[in-house]
Amino acid sequence: MTTTIPFAQRLSCTIDEACQATGIGRTKLYEEIAAGRIQTTNVGKRRLVLVPSLLCLLNPQGSPHSAPTPQEAA
Repeated sequence: MTTTIPFAQRLSCTIDEACQATGIGRTKLYEEIAAGRIQTTNVGKRRLVLVPSLLCLLNPQGSPHSAPTPQEAA
């Protein structure tokens, strides 16, 4: 029996999985990789996207959608 790891807890994913999880197209994903905003690693001929870099891209610290700190809320 195989257990499924939640996406946010995975270490890496394929390019296709990264596109599906983020809603970003392949071209834009590769642009973000080239700009250094998404980190990848190569294993053999496969390029894997590091999931923590995707999470940082989609929820950067201090973004308008992140929860305010207690000092900001006061």
